[in-house]
Amino acid sequence: MRIPGDISKITGVYGSQKNIGRVGRTGAVASKKDVLSISSEAKDFQTVYRALKEVPDIRADKVRSLETSIGSGTYSVKGRDVADKVIKGGFDIKG
Repeated sequence: MRIPGDISKITGVYGSQKNIGRVGRTGAVASKKDVLSISSEAKDFQTVYRALKEVPDIRADKVRSLETSIGSGTYSVKGRDVADKVIKGGFDIKG
């Protein structure tokens, strides 16, 4: 069998296929830092939250006033007012 043409071209094709599986040198990978940004709305929320944490849950001046009036017997409440509060609280009515 006779192969026409230049045999070096044919062997060159086979030689070029040997390099297909090799990985060449890659460039350096630059590391990136994570970035966190907080919106101005979140900052405002945080400021308000801190301020609310400083406000006491119990208004001591009101408690003292009620204690004094109950202790002296001058505290009175109308039954209708109590009933209104119970009904509004049961139905979650604002007012």
